[in-house]
Parts: sequence; C-alpha cells; structure tokens
Amino acid sequence: MDTTLIELINLKKYFPTGSGILHAVDDVNLQIKKGKTLGVVGESGCGKSTLGRTIIRLLDSTDGKIILNGEDITRVKGKQLAEVRQKMQMIFQDPYSSLDPRKTVSEAVSEPLLVSRKYKKGEVQDAIQELMDLVGIDKRLRSSYPHELDGGRRQRVGIARALALNPQFIVCDEPVSALDVSIQAQVLNLLKRLQMQRELTYMFVTHDLSVVRHISDEICVMYLGQVVEMCPSKELFKRPIHPYTRALLEAIPSVDITRKHKRELLRGEITSPINPKPGCRFAARCKYACDKCHEPQTIREIEKGHFVTCCRAEEVGEIVIHTRLEG
Repeated sequence: MDTTLIELINLKKYFPTGSGILHAVDDVNLQIKKGKTLGVVGESGCGKSTLGRTIIRLLDSTDGKIILNGEDITRVKGKQLAEVRQKMQMIFQDPYSSLDPRKTVSEAVSEPLLVSRKYKKGEVQDAIQELMDLVGIDKRLRSSYPHELDGGRRQRVGIARALALNPQFIVCDEPVSALDVSIQAQVLNLLKRLQMQRELTYMFVTHDLSVVRHISDEICVMYLGQVVEMCPSKELFKRPIHPYTRALLEAIPSVDITRKHKRELLRGEITSPINPKPGCRFAARCKYACDKCHEPQTIREIEKGHFVTCCRAEEVGEIVIHTRLEG
C-alpha cells in the first residue's frame, strides 16, 4: 500500500506587487506517495518552481499546510526547520549558477556535510568520494571548479550535494532543461536509478512533456498558480480532460509526417495572476467556457485517481473521447 510522504492542504503563496497581490500558488491540494515521482507541468509563470520552493521551505507559505510524514512543517523554525530541511533537498535548473564558482567539486559536495555537523573531519572525505562515485563523477575532478566542467558534470555535482544528507524528498526543478539531449537521458536515468537505490520521492518540475512522461508516476498540470488536472501519467496522456491539458498535449511536436496533426490554437487574453477574479483562470481562452466557469472552482475526483478543476469536466471528457474515436 502506498504511503503519503508529502501532503499539501490549501497551500497558497502570494507576493505583494505595486499593482496588487500576485497569486503565484493558489489553493493547491495534492499528495505525493513515498518512493514515487510527481511530475509538475505547465507553461512558464504558472507557479511550478514556486510550489517546489514553498514545499521545502525556501519560501514561507502565505496560507495552508505542508505535511511531511504526518507532521505539519508549515511554520516550524530554528533547529526544527534545520532538521526538516535535511529531509528535503532541491536540484536546481541551472547547474552553473547553483554552484559557487570559487569552490571546487570536493568543497561544494562537502559543504552540506560540514554544515550538518554529523560527520567528523576524517569521515567527510570518505563521504565526498562515496557521493561522487554514486553520481558518476571521476575522482580526478575533485579539485576542478564549475567553469572547468561541462553541464552534465555540473548537474551531477548538484545531485551529489542534494543527496549528501540522505533526504527523503527532492524537488527537481527542471534539472535537464539546460543540458544537451544526450546528456538529458543520462541524468534522467541517473535520477531513476538513485530513486530505486535510496527509495527517494521526487517532485519533478518541467515544461517538457516527453520528459515528464518518462520519469513520472503521476502528473499535476498547473495554470496560473492552480492545479487544473492531476492523475497517473499514463492516464493523462491517454485521456486528458481539462481543455488546458489537451492544448498542452496537442502542442507536442510529432515526428510522424504521414499523420495529419490538427492543433487547436488557444485564443483570448491570458488572465492576470494579480488579484484574479473568482472562477476558472483558463475561461478566457477556453471554447467550452460557460457562466458557471466564472464561479469559484474546486478540484474534484471525476474518476478514481483522476482530479480535474473544471465545472464541465464530464461533458468535456466525453467530447475528448468522441473526437479521438472519430479521428
């Protein structure tokens, strides 16, 4: 039976601006099972990275709860927060900017070990080498600086650093988007292997649907700070319900030149995330929009394990099925 590691209850993260309040993450409810990967997708600015940073307490939430292993960690501080942060780590999008250019590989990996004060001086060097071996960094690179490494090796250093304190949960914030395609595959396979070896739980943030399909057990689709659809990975690609999810999937390029691929262009103005009105934030661009869409929306389970924030989910779902059968 799957056990929940992370649970978010009505999580919100707002930022004050000169023209109002930016709703970066707005009323998010979800669960992440132990040893599983939740993929989070959506266009730039939808709140994916902010959600990840809020979960691991790099950002303080505005409202709601963050539950880790049954414990509410939303407002913990001081020593208790330091202990929580050892259980949750992050792999950043740009491996170059996330590393101190004045520190060698050895120094970068050793930093969390020294800060935790869990290791004696003699143990630190052995732990560094163990971590480097684990992520596939050659021993000869211990004294190298970030600018002397390629993108793939720099990201491996970031992964080693994230693993240093044996965390349970890792937020992978677009960890392969800055890498060449061939290197992307190596890093993704490394992450999957580490997950199996260490029973890690991932939240994988990306805008690349082919990547998220490969690595995720479940996928959460975000639009302007809100979760609009969430279900198992295979189910999402087989039967997307929310009109925004469908638009994302239809935008994936196809290599099959013999098959006609009709893309549905999204029209209309993007709703401002600053002081948004109640209702569906995708309504202005949705051809299925009706009067009910301008009323407050809640995410609901329309099928087992398939959650959608859409007042016309059942109707739109049938339209999707019929369209595919006719095609």
